[in-house]
Amino acid sequence: MKRLVLKVGSAVLSEHDQIAKERMGALVDFIAELKQQYEVILVSSGAVAAGYTELKLDKKILSNKQALASIGQPILMKKYRKLFEPYGLIPSQILVTAANFNTQEESQKVKDTIETLLAHEVIPIINENDATATEELVLGDNDQLSAYAAYHFDADMLVILSDIDAYYTKDPRTHSDAQVRSHVAVISHEELTKEVTPHHDFATGGIVTKLKAADFLLQRGGAMFLSSGFDLTNARSFLLDHHHRGGTLFQGGTV
Repeated sequence: MKRLVLKVGSAVLSEHDQIAKERMGALVDFIAELKQQYEVILVSSGAVAAGYTELKLDKKILSNKQALASIGQPILMKKYRKLFEPYGLIPSQILVTAANFNTQEESQKVKDTIETLLAHEVIPIINENDATATEELVLGDNDQLSAYAAYHFDADMLVILSDIDAYYTKDPRTHSDAQVRSHVAVISHEELTKEVTPHHDFATGGIVTKLKAADFLLQRGGAMFLSSGFDLTNARSFLLDHHHRGGTLFQGGTV
């Protein structure tokens, strides 16, 4: 059975300083469908946003953001547990820092846990340990984390579900003639070094961090699919029906 790392961002999981319940429910429904064909590892943002629903702290201050993550992580997991319950699926929480990927020995420890969970049909839910990570141990964003997870945990593909539904030839927000790049084998240095421009209050990335995640995997023979997390039609078509209708596939060679 093929293995997916599925990453969902804060822009998808939160709206108006609240957890976006309908989108989170749709995500869980989708994962339950995917489980019929794949092993699924979920990299989930949303802890800071969940914490903010309980305590309105200034998210721009690092210590506040860490505190919000600490408050929000159990809230987020409780919601996942409730949503997965009708499917008879058990979610688990795995919090990591950059140190967990520094050496083969460290990453193997996490992988052993992942393998045990997957063998028992559990859904591993990974997030960065924002509450305790020091500057030198910070991964930076969950796009990068998900790429590391896909590589170190032997996933066949990373799937990023985002407010960005594909990689375009131009910024579609400002250029009406922007076209979707359906398949990308190489990402230019210019694209990888552009300024990071997150579109959402709780986000840490934008298209650049997604391109960096894709490039990390392309350099190692891996693959990534970028699609909308607001409307799962294209992701469902690509992953369940094996038909590429929309979104961008980052993969070496030709398709």
